Amino acid sequence: MKALALFSGGLDSMLAIKLITNQGIEVHALHFDIGFSKNENMLKTLERRAAEAGASFERVNITNKYLRDVLFSPKYGYGKAFNPCIDCHGYMFKTAICLLEEHKASFVISGEVLGQRPMSQRNEAMRQVKKLSGNGEIILRPMCAKLLPPSLPEINGWVDREKLEAINGRSRARQTELATLFGFSEWASAGGGCPYTDKGFSARIRDWMAHEGKGREMDELDLQSLRYGRHLRFESGAKLIIGRDESENNALLKLFDSGLNKQYMKTQIDNFKGAFVLVSKSANQSERELSARFALTYGKSEGSKCYEVKIEDELINTSAFASKDEAKKYLVG
Repeated sequence: MKALALFSGGLDSMLAIKLITNQGIEVHALHFDIGFSKNENMLKTLERRAAEAGASFERVNITNKYLRDVLFSPKYGYGKAFNPCIDCHGYMFKTAICLLEEHKASFVISGEVLGQRPMSQRNEAMRQVKKLSGNGEIILRPMCAKLLPPSLPEINGWVDREKLEAINGRSRARQTELATLFGFSEWASAGGGCPYTDKGFSARIRDWMAHEGKGREMDELDLQSLRYGRHLRFESGAKLIIGRDESENNALLKLFDSGLNKQYMKTQIDNFKGAFVLVSKSANQSERELSARFALTYGKSEGSKCYEVKIEDELINTSAFASKDEAKKYLVG
């Protein structure tokens, strides 16, 4: 007997796997990447946590399909930001169910806990997720199974229902107790959450839809470009992206070299330490000059000193603004 697990890498999903592997059932953990699972160190951590719970591990990149099929047209709407949680869960279950035959598995599990999250882990929401999955009878939620109607794996005797849990609500006491009982060496702390629940990131998505999104669909490169830097929108619709630290500068440079250079130009300043800055190719002359000034403002410029800023083949001689407050009227998110 084998099961597939929706695996976030959090404690609940680790415990759900352990409750099943303790019954002698093989589990393969699927970490669905919807745009935010590119970091190799993070993936190694997730793989180690899955192994500690007794499962093999796989990252499945569904970003472009998710953007096309879920994010912009959720049947059950959004939470407080741009988070289509019910449709998201349903889509992940549906995708996992489609992978059952490939992995020679019989059912799907998750670490969901009834009543833990206000949008997606209510009784009604779980029924909606079940409907979206296409085959909800083979979905098992080990952490709260005793509070739900028996699933097919329980009815068929594949899983002993009495060895599952009845956790309800937001308290983490039982989870901590189980983690200690199972001897887990480490796990993610509660909190955090999906970037789609972040209001600033959501504002950037909506801003993208109102400008770049007219006439075309968002792809993975577009999504990644919204994750890093300060985003400024000029009156013409042109955009400026300013890296906030070295890691963001490096991420933006990588994206630029991976295809963002078709939409953006980069600023270049010789012998100058500062942010990596991108400006839309559609920017007019005054906006290019503004971009040059902001590039200096967010770098180590010297007062009113004049610098030569290169944007594509154009050289702009200008100085930094006296204050970063000049950016406020253009900021997105």
